[in-house]
Amino acid sequence: MSETNQITPAQLNRVAAALQKQATRDFGPLWNVSATVDPFDRLEDVPVGYWPVIVRDDINEPGAAGIHLDEHGQPFALVQHSDSWSLTASHETLEMLADPGGNRLMAGQSPKPDQGVVEFLVEVADPPEDPQFGYTVNGLIVSDFITPHFYDPVPADGVRYSFAGNIEKPRSIREGGYISFLDRITNHWWQQVWFGTSQPTFRDLGRMTDRVGSLRSAIDAKTDTSLRIAQAGPQSLKFADARALTAQIKETTSSRAEGWRQQIEALMAGKIVESAWEEGEEQNG
Repeated sequence: MSETNQITPAQLNRVAAALQKQATRDFGPLWNVSATVDPFDRLEDVPVGYWPVIVRDDINEPGAAGIHLDEHGQPFALVQHSDSWSLTASHETLEMLADPGGNRLMAGQSPKPDQGVVEFLVEVADPPEDPQFGYTVNGLIVSDFITPHFYDPVPADGVRYSFAGNIEKPRSIREGGYISFLDRITNHWWQQVWFGTSQPTFRDLGRMTDRVGSLRSAIDAKTDTSLRIAQAGPQSLKFADARALTAQIKETTSSRAEGWRQQIEALMAGKIVESAWEEGEEQNG
């Protein structure tokens, strides 16, 4: 739902439809989850049991954007409005579906050579999160995401590690992405990040003993992931391609809508509108 005047109801509906298709067609079969995505005008209209994704203008503090838990432990997401808000909304929706509580860990070999086995925080959209690795649904750009094979011990031929194919081997990242993991020997959280450098680098986040909220919200506060996506998105060639595709789709859907209107007006005027089947029967007769 939107709490900004910069998003029209029509825009909100289009993004919700794209996220629904992504969740049902792309994400659900791989992660074994099911979900519906519905647009609402106001928070007061959101039914009980829904996990809201709220788009606002004024999310300007580190840690504010992203997924949080309410006082009853139910997740909700805050998205910073920008030209790339469909990508950010997709990112947060997928991560909320994969791990509503924000504390899910998966064991695997650390990408840092001297660490051995570590526990990765499951953030499905982070390793390929940069806008250049997004893909389009209904002409709108959405986030690529890792598959469960991302945590496999060794690479294998023919295995998909991210939906759009941007991740080429387990536990690896792309430019603009990152992964977070816990070293149980030191109880320090680490990240492998690829932010503005020619190669990925590692950084020690220390212990999270004084955190408030979920592990994901604590780590997101140190990473500013949503704000970086919002700032980087409009400059991406992906967004230029998506805007061109959206214009083409709009032209097609407008033409189709006009055809429907003409048929409806003919019906209301009492005119006979023959079906394609009936026309075919006459031709064959």
